[in-house]
Amino acid sequence: MGLFLSIRCPQAAPMIPPTVVDAAIARALEEDLAGGDLTSEACVEPDRRASAVALAKSWLVVCGGAVFARAFALVDPTVSFESLARDGEVADGKRPIWRVEGRARSLLAAERTALNFVQRMSGTATLARRCVDAVPPSSRTRITDTRKTTPGLRAFERYAVKVGGAHNHRDQLGSAVLIKDNHIVAAGGITVAIERARRAAPHTTRVEVEVASLDGLEEALAAGADIVMLDNFSDEGTRAAVERVRRQSPAPLVEASGGITLERITLLAEMGVDVISVGALTHSAPSADISLELSIDS
Repeated sequence: MGLFLSIRCPQAAPMIPPTVVDAAIARALEEDLAGGDLTSEACVEPDRRASAVALAKSWLVVCGGAVFARAFALVDPTVSFESLARDGEVADGKRPIWRVEGRARSLLAAERTALNFVQRMSGTATLARRCVDAVPPSSRTRITDTRKTTPGLRAFERYAVKVGGAHNHRDQLGSAVLIKDNHIVAAGGITVAIERARRAAPHTTRVEVEVASLDGLEEALAAGADIVMLDNFSDEGTRAAVERVRRQSPAPLVEASGGITLERITLLAEMGVDVISVGALTHSAPSADISLELSIDS
């Protein structure tokens, strides 16, 4: 256990529903194994047994152990799995994360599918951790993801975001009221969109509106928005917007979105932005470098 360093995770990440995991892995296995595994079937004896260890080849936040295990189990239920690091722990170069043991053919057949999932998930968790670490310890600013996710893999990516220590935005369109630029165009303006949302939404639901200028911010404040999203504001514009919002009583939450980089996160948090939503967490996170090293049982 000394090989791993625990990282702070402000909230427990809910597990992905097993039916979602199995459906996604089954599709991926079908994609990869529709014609069988010609090479392994030709080169490896059917009863040959082996073990394999997944290694972190660079600094990363471990994520996806249960998914990794399930990929092998769906190929061959007799494959055994051992977790050497919990989701949310940090591992670096050549550190073992997970271990599997069973028929060599089974391990080889499931290898790529298992790694594809966990490399993506660990990469997302790692980027989320870097973003969270960019927030000053004294700040209460929250880092969140967006709905810019890979189709069919949203549950995996959102789980990884939380494992990395960040938070999820709305899960799907029915989760919250978020009036964006095209809603404003379709409704006929910020004020009318907020008024209609207020009438239609449950009393427990807050109304968020995206604004692209300080004039739009003034209109949203006058209409009683509960949360204002500053879309692609400059640093100077963000500072002015936060100062304006803080004079409002009660003051809505301020969310910054668009053009978010690691370097800007610290500055935006110091300005007093409440939420920073980072689409890159799910649409641009680089996959983590994880390899699977196999050895034949004697």
